[in-house]
Amino acid sequence: MLLWLRTRHISLNQHLFRIGESPTPNCPHYDDTAETVIHFLLSCPHCARARYVLTSVLRRRASSLSFLLSHPKACTPLIRFVDSTGRLRSTFGNVSPQP
Repeated sequence: MLLWLRTRHISLNQHLFRIGESPTPNCPHYDDTAETVIHFLLSCPHCARARYVLTSVLRRRASSLSFLLSHPKACTPLIRFVDSTGRLRSTFGNVSPQP
């Protein structure tokens, strides 16, 4: 999943639209905004609660896309974030960090 987030080839609407699998590139919750990896991880208001938990663990580093997608300390909190949003459940099912 982290590789897919890093390459932006993940089942968010912007990518799905690009490959012809979604009728729109927009966020399913905020129709005037493209659903990109940046939007999903850093700014989608629908994910605010999950992002609050992520921020409580990673502090200000939670607002750095490069940190989230590359630093080992971000891996577990990021996977928990993705799972708690439910947004990628149709692709990945329930995900949990490896012990």
